[in-house]
Amino acid sequence: MAEAGGHVVIIGSVNMDLVVRAPRIPARGETILGGEFTTIPGGKGANQAVAVARLGATSVLVGRVGDDDFGGRLLTGLRNCGVDCRHVQRTSGVASGIALIVVGDDGDNAITVASGANFAVTPADVNAAADVIRTARVCLLQLELPIETVAHAIQLCRLFNVETILDPAPVPAGPLPKELLSANIISPNETEAAALTGLPVGAEPATVAAALLDKGAQQVVLKLGSRGAFVAGPDGMRHVEPFAVDVVDTTAAGDAFTGALAVARAEGRSLDEAVLFANAAGALACTQHGAQPSMPTLEAVQGVLGVHV
Repeated sequence: MAEAGGHVVIIGSVNMDLVVRAPRIPARGETILGGEFTTIPGGKGANQAVAVARLGATSVLVGRVGDDDFGGRLLTGLRNCGVDCRHVQRTSGVASGIALIVVGDDGDNAITVASGANFAVTPADVNAAADVIRTARVCLLQLELPIETVAHAIQLCRLFNVETILDPAPVPAGPLPKELLSANIISPNETEAAALTGLPVGAEPATVAAALLDKGAQQVVLKLGSRGAFVAGPDGMRHVEPFAVDVVDTTAAGDAFTGALAVARAEGRSLDEAVLFANAAGALACTQHGAQPSMPTLEAVQGVLGVHV
């Protein structure tokens, strides 16, 4: 586990996921009959915070929820998972964020987010958490908050010499601001990388990574799903092998990956070692339903890594 004082700060979204299981993802304009409906705590920031906590590191979340029933349930769930929520504020007059998710029988999903209180997170909220950010080893960020808030957090972390990992999801319209590309590590999936570079989905990982480096990224960790991950930076490019699992639900597998990446970096592991650890966590998340419930434990990830040594 990370050394004492080497906690991970996550500045990000907190949502309630409204999930419907269906035979497949409906096509545009199509209505299909689904099956089971569930409400599951989610949001990329909250998912990653739970992933960090489950993997044995101290996890501190900065964000907002609404002053509604979902907000209370979300905070209770996070605390029960071991996440430090002292910097998660309840916001009057605004609904908590929600995500509408359809999960097909093949494990693929389609997601639409209503941001709610997440878009009330401001640079002032980041400044209010400066003490915990200053002493962190790693700060995790995503784009389900206002862009200016994320950019301010990256600048503050640079001032404090705290490593930043940006999960650029959802990708905003237009070019990604240089302030965001200045994060120490940027970790998109293939769809996000295509949107950021203008290259087609499925383009050669080396070509995609090179395009992101050309745009100003310092280090790239490209998430390739069942094909593992691709790492690129000043010291070269390489593929990191995946772990084969029986896929049940891919929801939040990327968040498990990113949370694990942060934990390993907070422990001082090399980027290649951290990505291998993250691949194992992301694979395990695909074997369970839901977002936060699928975040694996440290023991489970170590078990997978041990089998593949």
